[in-house]
Amino acid sequence: MIRTFQFTDLTDVMQIWLNANIQAHRFIPALYWQEHFEHVKKMIPSAELYVSENTSGVLNGFIGLSGDYIAGIFVAEDARSRGIGKQLLNHAKLIRKTLSLNVYQKNERAVRFYLREGFAIQSQNTDPDTEETEHLMTWRKHL
Repeated sequence: MIRTFQFTDLTDVMQIWLNANIQAHRFIPALYWQEHFEHVKKMIPSAELYVSENTSGVLNGFIGLSGDYIAGIFVAEDARSRGIGKQLLNHAKLIRKTLSLNVYQKNERAVRFYLREGFAIQSQNTDPDTEETEHLMTWRKHL
């Protein structure tokens, strides 16, 4: 089930955020994500977030939006490859006409996922914080 983030979800959301970033971005030192943890934790409650929870009420993923920009889709390790990311993305597609995001080029699994879901690579740049190449990808609803 997809629902709006509640403040009581914060601990679970942050654990998913940290673990997913470390696991998906092995090319970036884990310390980078750990050092950004408190800053992200302060920002999360003011973001537009939607969480996925299983039938037992356990959070297994979330998507963060800032306008039409996807700040990230994060899925718990034990829930990956079960359609959770697709469900979260489909929710965003229902409430937006266009979406964009940045994804690290080396995160090949994520790049393939977004291409499969109708996103197109618009440009490449370098993330100044990590010095890693990232793609700007966009999606538009077909009317």
